Formats: sequence, structure tokens, C-alpha cells
Amino acid sequence: MRLPAARLALPALLLLALTACAEEPVLSPAGAPSAAPTVAGQPINIGPDQQRVTTAKVDAIAAKVPAAVAEDGELTVGFNGEGSPPLVFPASDDTTLIGVETDIAHLIADVLGLRLRPENSSWENLFLATRSGKYELTLSNVTVTEERKDLYDFATYRIDQLGWQVIDSSPIRRIEKPADVAGLRVSVGSGTNQEKILLEWDEQNRAAGLRPAEILYYQKYGDALLALKSGRIQAYFGPNPAIAYNIAVSGGSRIVGTASGAGPDLQGLIAAMTKKGNGLVGPVHEALNTVIGNGTYAQVLKRWGLANEAIPESVVNPPGLPREAS
Repeated sequence: MRLPAARLALPALLLLALTACAEEPVLSPAGAPSAAPTVAGQPINIGPDQQRVTTAKVDAIAAKVPAAVAEDGELTVGFNGEGSPPLVFPASDDTTLIGVETDIAHLIADVLGLRLRPENSSWENLFLATRSGKYELTLSNVTVTEERKDLYDFATYRIDQLGWQVIDSSPIRRIEKPADVAGLRVSVGSGTNQEKILLEWDEQNRAAGLRPAEILYYQKYGDALLALKSGRIQAYFGPNPAIAYNIAVSGGSRIVGTASGAGPDLQGLIAAMTKKGNGLVGPVHEALNTVIGNGTYAQVLKRWGLANEAIPESVVNPPGLPREAS
């Protein structure tokens, strides 16, 4: 959902299921629980042996993979391993990358008949490495935007949701419009879609004569959580899956609002990203629709408590978050 250096909510039933679970676990520095958490009524495997959902190779789709990608038999995929559960995060061995993004990448590789070669990267470098061709594909909660479509091709696989998180004792009940953040101390990740939305809200508040928000930046979700619990911030605005997962396994906080990652007028979409015009997005798109059709995609989302983020079909380069006004 982040921008490369420059920008629907989980339905109530799912949120109730998520927030009803679990005792307070001990958190590692990366924010992963030290014991297997339970989300949406089922245990989550956080070990390096993931026993992932798999699917069969489809020869007709595999034959369409560009020769430059297929020749070594591997699909090099970039992930931001500093992400938060259940998106991309280190397993209990602190090395293996696990999460819904890695599982979907494995399904794509299965259909294409390639071995997945995961690459861990900083958020900013994901875009540079994909553009240079170092990463043949990137899956790391990347939102489709019109500006990104100038440089990259996209095949969608999830809806893009943002959430507002506060501690249980907070007097804040709802955040759903700009005026709701006036005068608050809030945190957001730098260079993200949610930062752009928050800055636009703050600008609207200033123009209306309302108090500006005090915006504090924490690039790691774990640091933002510590700031929230200590009272340094009053609310955190970030990816809804990570927030819902944290509430499920840790408790002590709640969601007071949700929003599309593409702003108020468009449902944001998360997509697999390739270098523009390299010929890979077509086979990836077909692979995603194959796993949507055969049910393995649904199994992966359910495994991570994200069944309600499913899309009915993958599309290539859909309308994205609008361009910055010039």
C-alpha cells in the first residue's frame, strides 16, 4: 500500500471474529507472536515449515512465460520482510519469509512450473529492483496507482483496505472523515498511500480552520504499536490486515474506522507487480485466475484470516489510485 518514495473495510463479522480471540502473547521485536496465534478461530503456523497450499503446473500458461524468466527455472520475487503479519513477516526462525503474500507467490510459481526464489528487501528498493529487472515479480501489499502503471504492470489479487487503530481505553469512537483527526496525534508510515490520504485530510482541516493533526512517523508497525500503547500517539493509520491480526493475537486495541487504500472514490486493489512491458504480467494474471478458479487461492486467504479480502477474478492494470494534482 506504500508509494515508492514520493502514495473497504473488513466486514464487521470478520472483525468481530478477529477481535474476539486470544490472550496477550509475548511479541518478538519483529512483532510476531512467540507462540502460535489463533486468528478467526484457527491456529496460524508461524514456523519455517509452512506446509503451504500448493497447486499443479498448467503447461499452457507456463509456455507463455518469457524466456528470460523461464530459462533458469526460477521466479525471483521481491518481498518487504519487515512487513507485519499476516502479510509478509519472518517465521519463528527469524529467516524464512511467511504470510499471505508469500503463499500467493508460491501458487503463482506452481502454475508457471517455476521454483520460487524469495528476495527480502526494503520497501523503497522493491520498486527499484523490479524496474531494473532484478526482481521478476513483487508481491508485498502493493496498491495499484496510476503513476505506478507508467513504470510497472499489475495483476490484482486482493482488495486494499486501511484501518484506524486505537487502544481500548481511548475515547475515540469513530474516524471516518477529516474532521475526526483534527488535533489528534496520529502515526502513519512515510511514503505510503495512507500517508497521502492523511495529509489530504489534514490539509482540508487546515483550510476549514480546524486544528492540524500532529503526525508522527514510524516505519515499523511494532514501533507504532509501542507509541500507541505508551500514549505518544492517539491513533495509528495503516494496513487493515495487519491491524486486525494484531488485535486478534494481542488484544488491547480496536479498529475505529476503515477506508479504501485508493481514497474515497475508488476501491483500492493489491496486485503483483512486474517491470512494464516485460511480458510476465499476462502469465501471472492467468496463474492467479487459475488458483482463484481451483480454490487454492481461497484456501490461502482463509489460512491467514483474510477470506473477506478475496477478489472474484484477477485483472491486469485496473484503474488505480489517482495521480497527484499538478
